[in-house]
Amino acid sequence: MMRKVSHKMFDHQQLCRARTPTLSAIAVTVTIFFVYANSIISTISLQSSSVSTKEISGELHVRITERQIMSTVVNQPLRSMQEEIKEVDRGEHRSSVIPPFNLTVEERIEWFRKRLPEFEILKADNLTKEFLGRVLEFFNNECDVQFFMTWISPVESFGRREFLALESLFKVHPHGCLLILSRDLDSIQGYRILKPLLDRKFRVAAITPDLSFLFKNTPAETWFEEIKSGNKDPGEIPFAQNLSNLIRLAVLYKFGGIYLDTDFIVLKSFAHLRNAIGAQSIDVSRSWTRLNNAVLVFDMNHPLLLKFIEEFASTFDGNKWGHNGPYLVSRVVQRVAERPGYNFTILPPMAFYPVGWNRIDGFFKKPENKVESRWVNAKLLQLSGETYGIHLWNRQSSRFSIEEGSVMGRLISDHCVICEYKYSS
Repeated sequence: MMRKVSHKMFDHQQLCRARTPTLSAIAVTVTIFFVYANSIISTISLQSSSVSTKEISGELHVRITERQIMSTVVNQPLRSMQEEIKEVDRGEHRSSVIPPFNLTVEERIEWFRKRLPEFEILKADNLTKEFLGRVLEFFNNECDVQFFMTWISPVESFGRREFLALESLFKVHPHGCLLILSRDLDSIQGYRILKPLLDRKFRVAAITPDLSFLFKNTPAETWFEEIKSGNKDPGEIPFAQNLSNLIRLAVLYKFGGIYLDTDFIVLKSFAHLRNAIGAQSIDVSRSWTRLNNAVLVFDMNHPLLLKFIEEFASTFDGNKWGHNGPYLVSRVVQRVAERPGYNFTILPPMAFYPVGWNRIDGFFKKPENKVESRWVNAKLLQLSGETYGIHLWNRQSSRFSIEEGSVMGRLISDHCVICEYKYSS
């Protein structure tokens, strides 16, 4: 049941704004596009169950089944998930397309305009044309819950930590569906990463998004056209980060469901949540001081999502970290919380952000004595209550290894489905 934002939140929490600022089974077939130029680029479309070929814009379009791709492309047995992802981790990372520092706005716009062809996510092609059909085919009445994630980084950088997030989601939601909006993962290499989950009949797919469709008839449509034309300053912050902030809003607005960052470990079912956003921090009066957009739960066409998109397009600033993400949702909710027509719930920090970015390191360390062991047990007991999951703040925690016996080690052992993670000593 939708709940209007008020001073009575989460039954026992009072989280009004502080006065001071602070997504049938998985489709069993795969489409590969072979484009012959200097090299062969292969991408997968989880759609057709028959083999057919046809010429599309000079490209050979081949529809083949999952069994055929595994015998054709991978002519030897797949190794374990741990070995497969370890190999991907060792892959040569493509550098992010980030503008040099200390450029003027005009210089940065010119730099961006010249490098637009390098931004694969912005391209429109046969894959993007299939986006809506693939999404509608993927989501059906057999999905208990529909989840979305985005991945705009090279496929080589999708590693163990991200895979653990997927495992935890399906541990809690075995009949849920997860759609990852990603051109890079919508590939043979991406398919191989997801195959351990597909082999266990979990419903997960990576689909190249059609950004023009997602932003059409929203306040972001004009913003996107300006970006594609190279007439807008992308800012110094990695453009993929800001684009992800917008994609999550648009995909929820178009389809409805639950968005999760790829560094979020799911602990409890989201099935009964509707129209909710989480507070990242609260003050001494238990009023929220900042919200976050790492987890968003909203119905299709929700008015708050439209306000978020409007704010993104009208106040976009690619030079300020968080301005188009956590700070954006905080600004908008502050303005509309008391207005009629917006029905949503602000959940307390314990729901999605039970540990702050500056203390996340403690969750990765194994206990060295009885006092620390008691702290780990107490923290696990606390998390078993009202916590739906843990945002790992990957920007800070990616350098930490998960030590066996730590809070994270214990949680992963209880919330994995393949359970091949190797802990550090």
